[in-house]
Formats: sequence, C-alpha cells, structure tokens
Amino acid sequence: MLITFQSKAAPDVTMLKDLAGYLLGLVGKRLDVRGVITREQLPGAIERLEAAIVDDKNTEEGSAPLHHTTHANADEHRAGLSQRAYPFLDMLRQARDQEADVIWGL
Repeated sequence: MLITFQSKAAPDVTMLKDLAGYLLGLVGKRLDVRGVITREQLPGAIERLEAAIVDDKNTEEGSAPLHHTTHANADEHRAGLSQRAYPFLDMLRQARDQEADVIWGL
C-alpha cells in the first residue's frame, strides 16, 4: 500500500506504507488513516529525523562487511536511511520554511 504526504509547501511525496510508518515513528508520529505534522511540530520532527540519519550512517560505517565486496557493489544493494528518507525530509524542511503543515490520508 502507498502513503502520500502532502503540503502546500512542496510536491507530494509517495512511499510504501512500511517506510512511511518507520519514518513517522522516527519523528514521533504514528501512521494512522489520517494524520498531520503541524508547523509547530516540524522543527522537532526534522531534528529527530536528521539525528536518526546520522546514527544510521555511523552504524553503517562501524560495521565491517562479512565477505569481500567492492565498496561500489555494496552501495548498489543497500539504500541507507538518508537516501530513503530524503524526499520526506526535504518536504518537512520546505514546510517548515513556508510555515505549512504536512498531512497524509486525505
């Protein structure tokens, strides 16, 4: 199932339900049928998501591969949190800058 996030400040962002639920959990929200991240909640949501991305990068850098692969080949198969979260994070930042809410489920 697909979830579409909308804001007057940015183009729609559509993603799979599992990823949407995970990202919303990182910013302190639940994936319900409908929801909103208000303009007042955006700075904290952005902060939490950016911190999770940094943690993910640090964890990735700290783990050694179990078998020999080239770095380029390993990157090909694993999309880190920063790559998967970027469209959503970009939307949150644009909404914050334009003092708009982010909604889903309408």
